[in-house]
Amino acid sequence: MMLEFVQLLRQRYQDVITNQDGRDNRQSDYPSRVEQLLYAEALVRKTRLVAEQPQLPLQIAVIGPTQVGKSSVVNALLGQSMAVASPLAGYTVNPQGFCHRLNVDDCSGLQHYFGRFQRVDDLASNPPRYDCFLLKTVPEYSTNLPECVIWDTPDFDSIDAIDYREGLVRTIALADLVIVVVSKEKYADQSVWDVLELIEGFGQPTLICLNKLAAGSEPVIIESFERRWRQTRTDAVPTIVAIGFDSQTATTAWPSAASGIVARLATTVTRKQQPHVLRHWLSRRWQHWLEPVYAEQAALRHWQSLVEQALTQASELYRRDYLDHPQHYQTFQAALLKLLNLLELPGIANVMSKTRRVMTWPMRKIMTLGRQPISTTSNHELDVLKRIAEHVLIQLADYLLEKAEASRNPWWRDSARLLREQRPQLIEHFNRAAIGYHRDFQQDVDAASQRLYRKLETHPLLLNSLRATRISTDAGAMVLAIQAGGIGVHDLLITPILLSVTSSLTESAIGGYMHTVEADLKRQQLHAVENRLFHGVLQQSLYPLPTLSRSKARFHIDERQCQDAENALKENAHGLRLL
Repeated sequence: MMLEFVQLLRQRYQDVITNQDGRDNRQSDYPSRVEQLLYAEALVRKTRLVAEQPQLPLQIAVIGPTQVGKSSVVNALLGQSMAVASPLAGYTVNPQGFCHRLNVDDCSGLQHYFGRFQRVDDLASNPPRYDCFLLKTVPEYSTNLPECVIWDTPDFDSIDAIDYREGLVRTIALADLVIVVVSKEKYADQSVWDVLELIEGFGQPTLICLNKLAAGSEPVIIESFERRWRQTRTDAVPTIVAIGFDSQTATTAWPSAASGIVARLATTVTRKQQPHVLRHWLSRRWQHWLEPVYAEQAALRHWQSLVEQALTQASELYRRDYLDHPQHYQTFQAALLKLLNLLELPGIANVMSKTRRVMTWPMRKIMTLGRQPISTTSNHELDVLKRIAEHVLIQLADYLLEKAEASRNPWWRDSARLLREQRPQLIEHFNRAAIGYHRDFQQDVDAASQRLYRKLETHPLLLNSLRATRISTDAGAMVLAIQAGGIGVHDLLITPILLSVTSSLTESAIGGYMHTVEADLKRQQLHAVENRLFHGVLQQSLYPLPTLSRSKARFHIDERQCQDAENALKENAHGLRLL
């Protein structure tokens, strides 16, 4: 779990670096975070290896900058020439492990630890492959070393070191004991202290080897090194072994006075604390690593709160411009129109219906001559909803652009681009959904008219009065329709009836009930619009919109992934869940 998360985070950092925006100054230290995550991945691998193979032989890593004689020190400790020493800078580019008093078979778990790196018996490839490591058995025993695997490692400060850094880092993290080799020319280099600072907390006993020292220079260099150590690290200054430079033989000999020092230091190695070492080391850097990830997650939450605000405003606009507008709200009028059909007397209804069809024939005939037919329901509500949706998208787009300019954060600029690209599809989707809602809501309109009719049935006198008004008004409207030649029959027919019926209902004993039905219908309509359109379409489309980006300038790590990793970091006191 933790390994996969660290690998994911490092890969995302590398992607962001490759595609970084020069205007974002916050990314200047991203390369150092990639370096730290490389060490984190290796440390997680080490913790897993120790848990799975507690009998793994002691691992010793000899590390240092270029041209300090690491390979020569390895050979001096082994008492035989195993590591290839070269005067060329950066000659060693692969980890080279030498099994002392062991067989290669005793180290079978190392292949799993190094992962994609291939174990080889020699490093004769030209050009060299960086994704491999050497492991071979030492033919003779040395009194300078206990049973162990001693590793000669690549440098970390040459120009090409970035190419083979991963193998070096894995070897450093693998080590139970670290021997740091520096020379009088290199001990003060910042690269040395960057590495020493980074691996503090790994729980590795350390031995310092000051190599290639001229006679008489030891006290000054040792004092300077100790002073720098105290400035950089919080633990005690480790044991220091000084090795002089023999200009005649140009060889490195391990001092006889230090023959047992590595073995004594090896007795201080303990692996039981490895899970705690891992947890402590990760915890110290966790917030720093995830700072840009948390920023993206906060930006997403901010965006979603903006969507919520825009939808709240959309609901207010819908109330103002339609539901509560005295001229534009026509849904309840549609319910009253349906009530008119229910008021028609059986027998008379068929005659009136046939008469209407005859009266309106001229108008219907004219309508077939290339003009759109007049709908029996108004589309004003759909127009209002469309304008509201467009207003929401424009408002959000403007905010995204302002935020992108103010923060110079690529997340906002990328989200603005996504909204601009998705806007036509969003509007089309919303309009289709609005038409579907408008069609489906007619069932609620029918239900409202049925409620009014059932209420009227409890008042027979009022019901008969309204039926009489319905017949007389309808007949009068037909006379006007004949005089108008059938043009505009719909308007002439409906208006007087609605005025008469509405007036009668309002002044009657069920006037209050009629207003209750109208208020209920408005509430149902607002609820339907908010759920099906504002939340069901706009919110569901806009909430995840920024996550649709495939830009490699962003991290794309969600809160659930972070939470799972953080839970793994905190929950188990023994660290096993980290693995």
